[in-house]
Amino acid sequence: MTESEHGQRTETVERPTPATARDVIARGFDRDAIVTVFGRCTVDYDGRATSYLEAGDRHVMFKPDGAALVHTDEGQQPVNWQPPGCDHDVFTDDEVLVLESCRSTPDERLTVRFQEIHQVSALSGSDENDLALVGTEEDLRQQILEQPGLLEPGFTPLATERDTPAGAVDIYGEDDAGRAVVVELKRRRVGPDAVSQLRRYVDALERDLHAEATVRGILVAPSVTDRAARLLDDHGLEFVSLEPPAE
Repeated sequence: MTESEHGQRTETVERPTPATARDVIARGFDRDAIVTVFGRCTVDYDGRATSYLEAGDRHVMFKPDGAALVHTDEGQQPVNWQPPGCDHDVFTDDEVLVLESCRSTPDERLTVRFQEIHQVSALSGSDENDLALVGTEEDLRQQILEQPGLLEPGFTPLATERDTPAGAVDIYGEDDAGRAVVVELKRRRVGPDAVSQLRRYVDALERDLHAEATVRGILVAPSVTDRAARLLDDHGLEFVSLEPPAE
């Protein structure tokens, strides 16, 4: 077991025997560590439904808050999981490492049996910080609502999330000539899809308003691809380069 200067303790064993892996995991559970196991295993779930995964190489993680996750080598979502609040247990059964995650309400049980164990780790640490999400489209929206001149001089916001048959418009307003303006916000560099989305909003509003109404469409993003720029020009739409505020 190693310990960092901040007091976090880690214990990692490669190619452990089932008994050694069991002991590492049990010590990890006792000290509220994150426990991970990689190897060849089967996965049984019994609860709201019943499922079974044949043997395969998988990465399994048990968290001190009671969550359990089973990952394969594809995708970002676990193939099976248990939510926080479950009880974890580990034991060996006829030279097979068995991990269980159980919940009482509703009654659910996830059982993972390892025939081969490539690595087992118990990782202790702490993270007292909450995720600070900055630079979102909502930040960009608030920035324009508070400073409409960032879009263009004379722009007046009238509504946010205005419904149209094509969806909700991020910001709806008027320019200094009284023309309707549809503003589509994107927090990152965008391509043709964003232009098509803006065009649908403009077309929908033109149908809703009287026939003589002029509706301008403005795409707001840090940057656009060359193809998107050509499409904006082809459809008579506009682009304003603006990044969400960092704070």
